[in-house]
Amino acid sequence: MIKNDSYDLGDTVQMKKPHACQTNDWEIVRMGADIRLRCMGCSRTIMMPRAEFTKKLKKVLTKANDPINAKKEYYLPKDRIARPNLLK
Repeated sequence: MIKNDSYDLGDTVQMKKPHACQTNDWEIVRMGADIRLRCMGCSRTIMMPRAEFTKKLKKVLTKANDPINAKKEYYLPKDRIARPNLLK
């Protein structure tokens, strides 16, 4: 199991079991009580509770703010991820 602070928005992670398209790589698109993930193989999105995500997470492949790691074709830069404006 991985500590909660070791992953962040825009990171690419590897899960323990593969998706139906046989890809284990996912990108974190939304974080909160639930975490939204985008499959790097077929670009489908899923949501799961944070506790379930932490159990199923195998390792963090690339960090969003690390310019050395090249992202795959479905990469969405961190500044293009829609975030709600809570300070109105």
